[in-house]
Amino acid sequence: MLELAKRFIGKDCIIYTMDVTHHAEGVILEVLDGALLIENKGKTEAINLDYVTRIREYPVNKNGKRKSLVLE
Repeated sequence: MLELAKRFIGKDCIIYTMDVTHHAEGVILEVLDGALLIENKGKTEAINLDYVTRIREYPVNKNGKRKSLVLE
């Protein structure tokens, strides 16, 4: 997962964790040994890579803006 997560550095992503009710959104700043650093609305958050199940680039519309509704 570490090597795969490095492909998303600098991209706006949705990060899904083992807890189905929680996910994080933001730009991936850095991928460390066991964590992701993401920034969302000026705040930085660290997420343990052991609990990450999926990383998805945030979908955008034809104008390049974030879609308001993301369906699985």
